[in-house]
Amino acid sequence: MKKRGIGLGCSWYGTGYGNGFPDVSSAFVEIHDDGSATVLTGAVDVGQGSNSIFAQIVAEELGLEAQDICVYSGDTDATPDSGTTAATRQTYNTGNAVLKAVRQAKSSLLVYAAREFSCPTPEGIELKEGYIGVKGDPSRRVPLADLVFQARLRGERFISAESSTARSTPVDPETGQGAPYWPYSFGCQSAEVEVDTETGVVQVLKVVAVHDVGKALNPTQVEGQIAGGVTQGIGYALLEELELDEGKIKNPAFSSYLIPTALDVPNIEAFFVEDAESTGPFGAKGLGEPAMLPTVAAIINAIDDAVGVRITSIPATPEKILKALAEKNGEVNR
Repeated sequence: MKKRGIGLGCSWYGTGYGNGFPDVSSAFVEIHDDGSATVLTGAVDVGQGSNSIFAQIVAEELGLEAQDICVYSGDTDATPDSGTTAATRQTYNTGNAVLKAVRQAKSSLLVYAAREFSCPTPEGIELKEGYIGVKGDPSRRVPLADLVFQARLRGERFISAESSTARSTPVDPETGQGAPYWPYSFGCQSAEVEVDTETGVVQVLKVVAVHDVGKALNPTQVEGQIAGGVTQGIGYALLEELELDEGKIKNPAFSSYLIPTALDVPNIEAFFVEDAESTGPFGAKGLGEPAMLPTVAAIINAIDDAVGVRITSIPATPEKILKALAEKNGEVNR
């Protein structure tokens, strides 16, 4: 017999290395005389889209398009250290470093432009749609590329290097108090499952996921990260089990260490709540790991709702579910 159930899971997660550990990211930015800009950062894009985010941050500040920005990343010979791609930290930490760097380069550019346009203050200069000029006076503007080219001929360069450090403090071992992480991410997910009581097999039918992302700099990537996190959460809840024998891994291949395939992924409805994080780049904060955390609780709770057994160790394999059902039925028979 197949029975269905629905479960809910919620999470909060402190991003970054935390507990006072030095959490530093660095970036270089240069504005070029063809109207483009370059970002150099040690942050490694492993598919989560950090390079796209850094390009968007620089483009937003300079009034350009993301395709006008070249991002060079992860080259230890040429790029500054930006820490590991871990702890849900790259958008927040390295994003802040990139934002500080581009604003520093932009500041020098605005000072130069103010002199060229005989504007009394750099605050009177704006960058917009690939042009630079005096605010409110369309007749006094030129292509950004032209101005930077002329500046280059006069020996001016608009290059900057900046770092950003996430602020956290160690927890007091006596009181347990402190500020070990910042910022925090929050999420809530519901899962609908179908449990086969004869085989113990669980099929996840649907997941609805809602996450607090600060400000979504790239909504499509946010939805993609949520979907990816949910998929990993399904593997965490139902499939992935590392088997050890005297310290040796017994299932070192994907034929025996199972992860979800496309056929295991259910309908995922991804939503996000935008509440800008004041310390993040344009209000953004991380989402990578938090997206998978509520999935596990939601699935385990849904199994309980479907067949009335509480699985207390993961993954919730068919063997564990059948054993729990047998124990439950045995208690009923007594």
